[in-house]
Amino acid sequence: MNILPSHWYNIVPDLPKPLPPPRDPEDDYIFSRIELLPKLFPSELLDQEFTAERYIQIPGEVLDAYRRIGRPTPLVRAVNLERLLNTPARIYFKREDLSPTGSHKINTALAQAYYAKKEGVQMLTTETSAGQWGSALACACAMFDIRCLVFMTRSSYIRKPYRRILMKLYGADVVPSPSDRTEIGRRLLMENQEHPGSLGIAISEAVETCMKDGSAKYAVGSVMNFVLLHQTVIGLETMRQLEEIGEIPDVMIGCVGGGSNFSGFIFPFIGNRLKDGDFKNTEFIAVESKASPKMTEGSYIYEHGDTAGYLPMLKMYTVGRSYVPPPIHAAGLRYHAAAPILSLLIKEGLVKAVAYTQEEVLEAARVFARVEGIVPAPETAHAVKQAIVEAEHCRRRNLKKTIILCFSGHGLLDLSVFEEYGTY
Repeated sequence: MNILPSHWYNIVPDLPKPLPPPRDPEDDYIFSRIELLPKLFPSELLDQEFTAERYIQIPGEVLDAYRRIGRPTPLVRAVNLERLLNTPARIYFKREDLSPTGSHKINTALAQAYYAKKEGVQMLTTETSAGQWGSALACACAMFDIRCLVFMTRSSYIRKPYRRILMKLYGADVVPSPSDRTEIGRRLLMENQEHPGSLGIAISEAVETCMKDGSAKYAVGSVMNFVLLHQTVIGLETMRQLEEIGEIPDVMIGCVGGGSNFSGFIFPFIGNRLKDGDFKNTEFIAVESKASPKMTEGSYIYEHGDTAGYLPMLKMYTVGRSYVPPPIHAAGLRYHAAAPILSLLIKEGLVKAVAYTQEEVLEAARVFARVEGIVPAPETAHAVKQAIVEAEHCRRRNLKKTIILCFSGHGLLDLSVFEEYGTY
C-alpha cells in the first residue's frame, strides 16, 4: 500500500507526564529568550511547538514535495545480514537514505521551508555538523525558492567536503563555524583559530544572524517539538508497512544526535502503547556516540540548546552546552543534548539508551555494506551496530524476535571515513 500519511502525529497529549516547558535562566534579567522565539520561527511552526492537538494535517504542498522526494520510503528485510549472523531474528530497516540528500532530514526541511515561504521569509539560517541537515535544508530552500545560510562545524567543513559542495550546489551559502560573521564566532576564534566547532556553537551563530536580520528566520534540524512532529511520517509509514506484512516489532532502534529520526520512528508506536496498550512488549533503543554521551552519562536538567545561551532553557538529558566533543566522523551525533520529549521518555523508562565507540560502529557499517550492499552513514551505523547486538543475542537465546531499525542516512558522501580507518 503506497499511501502517505495525511497528518503528522503529536505525542505530547499522550505523554505519561506533562512536558516541562521552556524557561529563561532564573538569574538573567536582561532579556527573555522565550520572547525571542517569534523572531526566530514562522508562526505556524510555533503553533505546532506548543499545540495540544494529537494530529496535525500535512499541507498539500508539503505532501506533494514528499512524493517528489520519494515518500513513502520502503521497509526492507535484511535477509543477508540475518544469514551472516545465523540468527532466528528477523531484521528490517526503514530506508530514509533514499531521499535526494541521503537522509531523513528532508522530512522537516521541506515543512519548515514551506511555512517560511508562506510567511514571506526571504532567508533561512541554520547549523549543520555532518552536513545532512544542511544539505536537506539547502535542497528544501531551493525547492521553495528561499535563500539559505548554513553554519557548518569547522571539523566537518574540512573533513566532509562533499556535503559542503552539495549544499553549495543547491545554492546555499556555507560558512565554517565558528566564523568571523558573528560575535560568538569571533570570540571563539580569538581563543583558538583552529577551533573544531560544535553544533551548539553553530546554532548560536545561526540564531545570532537571524536576530540581526529581520528578513530571516531560523531553521532547526532536531530537538524542537515541531521537528520531531514532522519526522513522524517515518513511524506512521513503518506502522502501516508492518501491518501489511503481519509483523509486530519486538525491538525498534535508531541513532540519536538530537533525536529527530529516532523520535519520528518510534513516537507513533509509543503513542499507541500509551493510548491503547498496543506494543506493550516492544523495546525502544536509542543509540548514541560515546563521544557525546548525553543520554547514558548526562544529567536530566534545564540547559540551553546552544553554546552562547541565546535560546531558552529546555529540560533534557545533556552533557552541558560548553561541552566540545572530539571531531568524530559521526558528526551528526556530536550534539550536547537530547530532545526534551525523548529525554522525558528515557526518564520514564519507556526508552533505553546505549552508546558505542567510533571503531565499533564503523565495523558494523562495513559488515552491513558487504552483505546488504548499502553503505550506512557513520551516524546510522550506530543503529546498525545495535541491531547486530540484538540479533546475536537472539541467536544465543534462540529468540525469534522482529528487529526494526531506522536507516537514517547513507554514507556515500562519507567514504573517506572508511578509508581513513581502514574499514574495508
